[in-house]
Amino acid sequence: MADIQDIIQDQVSKHPITLYMKGNPRAPQCGFSARAVQLLQQAGVKELFTVDVLADPQIRDGIKKFSNWPTIPQLYINGEFVGGSDIMTDLFQQGELQKLVSKVQG
Repeated sequence: MADIQDIIQDQVSKHPITLYMKGNPRAPQCGFSARAVQLLQQAGVKELFTVDVLADPQIRDGIKKFSNWPTIPQLYINGEFVGGSDIMTDLFQQGELQKLVSKVQG
Protein backbone atom coordinates (compact mmCIF):
# COMPACT_ATOMS: atom_id res chain seq x y z
CA MET A 1 0.00 0.00 0.00
CA ALA A 2 1.35 3.37 -1.00
CA ASP A 3 1.86 6.05 1.60
CA ILE A 4 -1.08 8.47 1.75
CA GLN A 5 1.24 11.42 1.02
CA ASP A 6 2.41 9.64 -2.15
CA ILE A 7 -1.19 9.05 -3.19
CA ILE A 8 -2.03 12.74 -2.71
CA GLN A 9 1.11 13.81 -4.59
CA ASP A 10 0.12 11.50 -7.43
CA GLN A 11 -3.42 12.94 -7.54
CA VAL A 12 -2.34 16.59 -7.66
CA SER A 13 0.40 15.81 -10.19
CA LYS A 14 -1.80 13.87 -12.62
CA HIS A 15 -4.70 16.33 -12.75
CA PRO A 16 -4.34 19.99 -13.77
CA ILE A 17 -7.09 21.09 -11.36
CA THR A 18 -7.75 19.08 -8.19
CA LEU A 19 -10.21 19.97 -5.46
CA TYR A 20 -10.28 18.16 -2.13
CA MET A 21 -13.77 18.72 -0.82
CA LYS A 22 -16.55 17.37 1.35
CA GLY A 23 -18.92 15.52 -0.97
CA ASN A 24 -18.77 15.88 -4.74
CA PRO A 25 -19.58 18.67 -7.20
CA ARG A 26 -23.17 17.47 -7.66
CA ALA A 27 -23.75 17.02 -3.93
CA PRO A 28 -21.37 19.11 -1.80
CA GLN A 29 -21.58 18.26 1.90
CA CYS A 30 -20.67 21.70 3.26
CA GLY A 31 -21.16 25.30 2.24
CA PHE A 32 -17.47 25.96 1.74
CA SER A 33 -17.13 23.03 -0.66
CA ALA A 34 -20.26 24.18 -2.52
CA ARG A 35 -18.79 27.67 -2.83
CA ALA A 36 -15.47 26.30 -4.11
CA VAL A 37 -17.21 24.30 -6.84
CA GLN A 38 -19.34 27.31 -7.79
CA LEU A 39 -16.29 29.56 -8.06
CA LEU A 40 -14.45 27.06 -10.23
CA GLN A 41 -17.46 26.70 -12.54
CA GLN A 42 -17.75 30.48 -12.82
CA ALA A 43 -14.02 30.70 -13.52
CA GLY A 44 -14.53 28.43 -16.52
CA VAL A 45 -13.20 25.07 -15.29
CA LYS A 46 -13.97 22.38 -17.85
CA GLU A 47 -12.23 19.41 -16.23
CA LEU A 48 -12.16 19.16 -12.45
CA PHE A 49 -10.81 16.21 -10.51
CA THR A 50 -12.35 16.06 -7.05
CA VAL A 51 -11.63 13.95 -4.01
CA ASP A 52 -14.34 13.45 -1.38
CA VAL A 53 -12.44 13.59 1.91
CA LEU A 54 -15.48 12.27 3.78
CA ALA A 55 -15.12 8.97 1.94
CA ASP A 56 -11.56 8.37 3.18
CA PRO A 57 -10.38 9.46 6.63
CA GLN A 58 -6.74 8.89 5.62
CA ILE A 59 -7.10 11.38 2.76
CA ARG A 60 -8.97 13.80 5.03
CA ASP A 61 -6.11 13.86 7.55
CA GLY A 62 -3.38 13.42 4.96
CA ILE A 63 -4.34 16.40 2.82
CA LYS A 64 -4.10 18.72 5.84
CA LYS A 65 -0.55 17.52 6.48
CA PHE A 66 0.33 17.58 2.78
CA SER A 67 -0.57 21.27 2.42
CA ASN A 68 0.02 22.33 6.02
CA TRP A 69 -3.47 23.85 5.77
CA PRO A 70 -6.09 22.95 8.40
CA THR A 71 -9.33 23.25 6.46
CA ILE A 72 -11.15 21.73 3.51
CA PRO A 73 -11.80 22.44 0.65
CA GLN A 74 -8.32 22.70 -0.80
CA LEU A 75 -7.57 23.62 -4.41
CA TYR A 76 -4.49 22.56 -6.37
CA ILE A 77 -3.67 23.85 -9.85
CA ASN A 78 -0.77 22.26 -11.71
CA GLY A 79 0.28 20.51 -8.52
CA GLU A 80 0.52 23.74 -6.54
CA PHE A 81 -1.62 24.47 -3.50
CA VAL A 82 -3.80 27.51 -4.19
CA GLY A 83 -5.88 27.70 -1.02
CA GLY A 84 -9.29 27.15 0.48
CA SER A 85 -12.68 28.69 -0.12
CA ASP A 86 -11.83 32.16 1.24
CA ILE A 87 -8.64 32.45 -0.81
CA MET A 88 -10.48 31.17 -3.89
CA THR A 89 -13.16 33.85 -3.36
CA ASP A 90 -10.52 36.59 -3.11
CA LEU A 91 -8.69 35.32 -6.21
CA PHE A 92 -11.96 35.11 -8.16
CA GLN A 93 -12.95 38.67 -7.22
CA GLN A 94 -9.54 39.90 -8.40
CA GLY A 95 -9.81 37.93 -11.66
CA GLU A 96 -6.80 35.80 -10.71
CA LEU A 97 -8.62 32.47 -10.38
CA GLN A 98 -9.89 32.83 -13.94
CA LYS A 99 -6.31 33.45 -15.13
CA LEU A 100 -4.99 30.38 -13.30
CA VAL A 101 -7.75 28.24 -14.81
CA SER A 102 -7.24 29.55 -18.34
CA LYS A 103 -3.50 28.81 -18.15
CA VAL A 104 -4.15 25.10 -17.57
CA GLN A 105 -7.30 24.67 -19.66
CA GLY A 106 -6.70 27.19 -22.41
